[in-house]
Amino acid sequence: MTDLDPFDRKLLALVQKDADQTADVLAEKVGLSASAVSRRLKRLKADGVITATVSLVDPAKVGRPTFFIAGLEIERERPEMLARLRHWLAGEDQVQEVFYVTGGTDFILVIAAPDVEAYDMLMGRLMEDNPTVRRFTTNVALGISKRGLAVPIPTE
Repeated sequence: MTDLDPFDRKLLALVQKDADQTADVLAEKVGLSASAVSRRLKRLKADGVITATVSLVDPAKVGRPTFFIAGLEIERERPEMLARLRHWLAGEDQVQEVFYVTGGTDFILVIAAPDVEAYDMLMGRLMEDNPTVRRFTTNVALGISKRGLAVPIPTE
């Protein structure tokens, strides 16, 4: 675990909202010099605190994919089979997020597919390629009220 001081925390909160902000703009907001901000951001990336810098795309402007929330139930939780399933899921572009959870299901997936047919094909391959998956349930997102990946970071 990396020790984060208040400046690091403020920087992380700011770049999660808009990673395009310049070091000068960030410096003004956190009370450091631009060079200090650049060094800190470089260190946070090197330490793996910042794992990627991405752009969020408006789904409506790129073909309106349908979002599906799938729950997977696993037959056996053997480590090698879970590792194989995780690797398979990581390799699928339509699979946006994977959560290993407690409760009635073992994994929750967020999937963006062009349509129901593409989702059905993906889930068919999932079941065929991963015999440890016993069954899955599906919820279809009818609308999106909020979408993001920002991690809440206490700044005090």
